[in-house]
Amino acid sequence: MKKKSSIIKLSIIGLATVIGLVLSFVPISFGLTKFTSFARAVKLGLDLKGGVYAVYEMDEGQSTANLSSRMDGTRTRLQDLLVDKGYTEATVVKDGTQRLRVEVPDVDEPGKIFDIIGKPAELRFELEGNTVITGKNVLSAVADYDTQQGEYVVSLSLDSDGTVKFRDATKAENKDKQISIIITVDGEDSTISSPKINDQIVNGKAVITGMESREAAQNLADQITSGQFDVKLSLLESSTVSPTLGARALMLSIIAGIVGLALVIVFMCLVYKMFGAVASFSLVIYTVLMLFFLAVIPGVQLTLPGIAGILLSIGMAVDANVIIYERIKEEYRGGRSILASYYAGFKKAFWSIFDSNITTVIAGAVLYFFGSGSVKGFAITLLIGIVLSMFMALVVTRSIIKYVLHINSSSEKLYGLKRGKDFENLGADVTDASIAEADAAQKRNKDGKKDGAAGGLANETV
Repeated sequence: MKKKSSIIKLSIIGLATVIGLVLSFVPISFGLTKFTSFARAVKLGLDLKGGVYAVYEMDEGQSTANLSSRMDGTRTRLQDLLVDKGYTEATVVKDGTQRLRVEVPDVDEPGKIFDIIGKPAELRFELEGNTVITGKNVLSAVADYDTQQGEYVVSLSLDSDGTVKFRDATKAENKDKQISIIITVDGEDSTISSPKINDQIVNGKAVITGMESREAAQNLADQITSGQFDVKLSLLESSTVSPTLGARALMLSIIAGIVGLALVIVFMCLVYKMFGAVASFSLVIYTVLMLFFLAVIPGVQLTLPGIAGILLSIGMAVDANVIIYERIKEEYRGGRSILASYYAGFKKAFWSIFDSNITTVIAGAVLYFFGSGSVKGFAITLLIGIVLSMFMALVVTRSIIKYVLHINSSSEKLYGLKRGKDFENLGADVTDASIAEADAAQKRNKDGKKDGAAGGLANETV
């Protein structure tokens, strides 16, 4: 019964793996719906896809009060600005305490990026020469279309402080007066718009009308957004990465990964026979799951260091299997049956695998939280890979081996096992019952020795 059940379970696992491989590498169309494979859905980093990067630093002489939260606000607004312009894969991360690193992959015209973020500006709204609000009071500025008036507008959303100040500035006695929107770049002031006050704004939702076109409205919205930063920044360094270089690096990395994986599979099958074949099959499942998680986890971008993290985690997954299999071989040499050796081997290898992986997880977490750029990319793929490799070794591989043993648990050659010298003449037909009896007797002997040793020690002490 167990044999039949195991065959069915192995067949289901095999079918699921084949489906996973298809979904991982083959795009599928269902009528108007198109499914992108997991591999194609993985977001590629700057070094693989090409693009631009820039590092901005806080200008000297600025207050450092609440610097962390102000830098976070600036980072968020800069990210929103790039996304609004269509660069959805752009990433903005803090690099230390006073710098921001901007990476925008897959850019055809890098100059456009620097036009958008090249010179972060200061923004203020003035009424009769007095500053009403600044850019930090503006939560958002969006180009929109007013269907009632039939024109393009810019919709502004203000924070609570800005709402109160704007309510006072737009009261009835200031009706028909102009509020100047002034932007400062490199110390030079420029008035980008001077809308007239029509009504009092009491809810923090203002609308600038009179836009000639959607482009004009979007341009004004972008200029206002560029002046929302809580911290004044200066461009420290910038560079472009060729998509050709990234594509070549990705191809070479994939080739290296395939060759390395093939060599590992050959080694495992030659040394550990059926156990090695199971480990190799588990690596295929690992690859499918890794691609799936890289594709669905938000914020993950695959970089060259990230690929290194994946390969390292594959190595640790194989290392876990080697530890387990060596334990099984050791138990079998000591006289256990194949099935008993399997249970004992996994049980004794668990803590060794757990301890080694936990230390790597801790190191990866430190790199993720304190690193930036490519270091963080390496850390996140390493963390995903390590957790996944532990799951594969201790759950998936263990289950598959159990099903295989239910089909055949008597052929030591099939599993690359060999008895020790003390058990050479016992043959391969040692039953679990006889081994359990021997284990119980051995335990009784050990307990007796411990009691004797304790008694002897007690006598010697007296």
